[in-house]
Amino acid sequence: MSGIEKVMVFGAGISGKGAAMELADQGKTVFLYDDMPKDLEPELTEMLARNGGGFFSGNIEEILQQVQQIILSPAVPYNLSVLQKARENGIEVIAEIESAWRNYSGHMVAITGTNGKTTTTTLVGEMLKTLPVKTAVGGNIGLALSREVKGLDENSWVAAEVSSYQLEGIKDFRPDVAAILNLTPDHMERHKTMEEYARCKRNIFANQTAKQITILNYDDPEVRTWGKYSKGTLCYFSRKAVLPEGVYMKDGSFFINWKNAVKEICHKDELRIFGAHNEENVLAAIACGFFAGVTPEKMRETLLGFKGVEHRIEYVTTIHGVPYYNDSKATNTDSVIKALEAFPSGHIILLAGGHDKMTPLGPMMYLIREKTDLLILLGEAKERFYQAAMAAGVENIMVVDTFKDAVDAAYAHAKTPQVVLLSPACSSFDMFHDMGERGRYFKKLVMDLKKNTD
Repeated sequence: MSGIEKVMVFGAGISGKGAAMELADQGKTVFLYDDMPKDLEPELTEMLARNGGGFFSGNIEEILQQVQQIILSPAVPYNLSVLQKARENGIEVIAEIESAWRNYSGHMVAITGTNGKTTTTTLVGEMLKTLPVKTAVGGNIGLALSREVKGLDENSWVAAEVSSYQLEGIKDFRPDVAAILNLTPDHMERHKTMEEYARCKRNIFANQTAKQITILNYDDPEVRTWGKYSKGTLCYFSRKAVLPEGVYMKDGSFFINWKNAVKEICHKDELRIFGAHNEENVLAAIACGFFAGVTPEKMRETLLGFKGVEHRIEYVTTIHGVPYYNDSKATNTDSVIKALEAFPSGHIILLAGGHDKMTPLGPMMYLIREKTDLLILLGEAKERFYQAAMAAGVENIMVVDTFKDAVDAAYAHAKTPQVVLLSPACSSFDMFHDMGERGRYFKKLVMDLKKNTD
């Protein structure tokens, strides 16, 4: 047992537990640490104990004296003082996605950006399924990347959603295809400045060479300039400009123009998802799929069958002629702006608020003034949101105490041609375990109202 490498996995969430299980499976001694007590699955507890490891909560110094490597869950900041001390003592500190990448011999598409990551990654994952190889989807979506790459060979392809949190701790991570969708203020409570947030995002292509592909959003004024930082082969996508080379929209259709070969994929009116933000997601997915070897015909087939992802402008039902939409994934202001813009005629009853990320609210509130008939605020952020809405000239505002109060108020006021939209501009941690739980609760409340009206 003395020859087994000893590793500490910091954070016992989905990623941490997935990494711990995979490393224990490799025969390593794994100490899974979290500053809060956790109930682990019996299988994981047994696997950790088999090689002399286990779950620990409390005295982290005791574990640090025994390990050669620390693997971070996304929720653990890379610059914690205890981690800085560990690095000074020669202990390697890396992100879970770095560990997963090192243990994977196949191909990878990695996707990041402030918004649109889940939709784009899901779409790319569906496109990859059309290839005659093993495929998987992981990272910031579904299971830990460490578990998703298990059992895949050198010919396989993985679509990985990666966040700025995960990209903080990479060293050698080098996906075959790296896509950056956009950049707007988010996670300031962790990154402190936009410069640091942007630097973490750019880590996605930091180790690429000309053999790898860097895909950038030409329409994002900041991301467009990042080609100068990449040594990868550049491919831009745009919904506003017909590019001399790249992926773009023209007359409502999506095109690939690469090496003087132009292919039309489909028209936006053929899609089941809508909104300018989704057009950008589709463009990015087409670019990713193209460089992974997916044919234009299979891309078209995938796009026409794609219904979108749960919690992203997800249609729930219609009550008395008023449609209800669940956009619980909108955890920042730019996501809400994109959701509001997806309804050109306005007349929106908007439910917003939750755990405040302390991002600037001005641009969102000015659009809320133009697009909404009623703004319903809840959660920890409701007072700051209320003051910002008043300052922006939003006229109809309600502040409520509970999530159910918000849904009931929306139902009481809604009439055609209005739509009811949950798009919080906040994380969910003041009331819920995650945004998925919040979205499911919203859908349950709405469907209960539907049953009662029926």
